Amino acid sequence: MTEVRIAAIVEGHGECEAVPILIRRIAQTIDPGFVPKVLPPLRVPATRLLKEGEAERSVELAARKLKGRGGILIIVDCDWENCCPAEQGPVLLKRAIVTRGDLSIAVILAKREFEAWFLAAAESLRGKFGLPGDLESPAYPENIRGAKEWMTDKMRPGRAYAETTDQPAFAAIFDMNSARRADSFNKCYRDIKNMLEQLRQSESI
Repeated sequence: MTEVRIAAIVEGHGECEAVPILIRRIAQTIDPGFVPKVLPPLRVPATRLLKEGEAERSVELAARKLKGRGGILIIVDCDWENCCPAEQGPVLLKRAIVTRGDLSIAVILAKREFEAWFLAAAESLRGKFGLPGDLESPAYPENIRGAKEWMTDKMRPGRAYAETTDQPAFAAIFDMNSARRADSFNKCYRDIKNMLEQLRQSESI
């Protein structure tokens, strides 16, 4: 079977490590032996992607890394002024598809921050990474501004959330089913799973 290849476009250093972990975890829900090849992510700030020509340039670069075969996944925080994932995600997706409609492409805008998904599944992180054993998820995790600060506030004294190390570590263990109560993660989960299933099927023909 030909390998399934994914090129990700992300925003921060933490996502460069966390997103491949997330993709592989979702692949395992399809088949425990399914291990897609995730290329080293391209790091592009969301503010740059919004500019004319920048999303197109990034998508074309990702396509070249894939050598024209595989899927492109864009995951960035939707934390700029008046950002609405449901409105602006489709706009960015359309731009990406116009650029490389020959490839499978998905765009996920994490409402506020990627870390809001951890807040939605906070109970699954109890007792880990300096977090208390009675940690409770906030009622509306995607409405919180400063999810990283929320995590730091809950950690033991002297411990602070560190994106480059904690984000991939949390991504490896947080309960994805619990996190799906956050609308943007539910979309993320569905989009990645659908992409992987479609690519797996097409590559096996």
